[in-house]
Amino acid sequence: MIVKRAGRLVVLAAVPAAVCLTLGLSGPALAEGGKAYQIDLAQLNASGSSGTVMLSLKGNQLTVQIESKGMVPGQPSAQHLHGSTKGHDFKCPDATDDTDGDGVLSNTEATHDYGDINISLTTAGDTKATSGLAVDRMPVADKQGKISYKRTIAVGQDVVDHIKDLHVVQHGIDRNKNKKYDFEGAGKSELDPKLPQEATAPTNCGEVKGAAVGSIPVGGIETGGGSPQHASAPVTVRDGAAIAVLAVVAAAVAVTRKRAVAVPVRRGNTGGGA
Repeated sequence: MIVKRAGRLVVLAAVPAAVCLTLGLSGPALAEGGKAYQIDLAQLNASGSSGTVMLSLKGNQLTVQIESKGMVPGQPSAQHLHGSTKGHDFKCPDATDDTDGDGVLSNTEATHDYGDINISLTTAGDTKATSGLAVDRMPVADKQGKISYKRTIAVGQDVVDHIKDLHVVQHGIDRNKNKKYDFEGAGKSELDPKLPQEATAPTNCGEVKGAAVGSIPVGGIETGGGSPQHASAPVTVRDGAAIAVLAVVAAAVAVTRKRAVAVPVRRGNTGGGA
């Protein structure tokens, strides 16, 4: 839908306004000329963790906002953007990827599906893939197991062009329910034997909505399928006040679809449909 405002065009997609409000987003938060993508985090390793992410792009500036819950209270959570910037179509894993059958989906087992680290979502310092285990610079869950994170990062054009091929993954589980990472819960991490497996195993994962649209599947283990429920368009904002009318747009789309269903199709009509 295109709305004229003060001589400008505002292009809107049907992204739930409630999601933007949950993350504290408003018109100015999505700067003029920017795009935003929503991610819903779903639990892995039966962690009970969930959350919502908003990725906002303006030029090569990527703002990442995360609100998650069900994390291990008082413990740091390594978190990253996983995936490919070369067009490979990855996806989030599930319990069937626990190939050794030990009851814990390790990061190594999950990487088969969600790919390697592209950006480390640290709270300070660099965001390189090599900082993936920099737990001293990762967000720490509060006493209720909640994490609120926001950071703006300068990214390369490859990330801008393939943002829909990346996934957010948070790490850290509490298998033995003692509210801390320890070696008794799941042994040593395969990534670093100095760390317990509980600290590096994925606790949730989320795909950029619309990831199945525009991705280029590549053969072998680098091929993944996007789920239909993730289909959604990005928000393109050319006027900072666009978010306020998202709910109206969604309602208008619903009415338009209802009217379209009621229109009979005449026999012999060879006109092209949108």
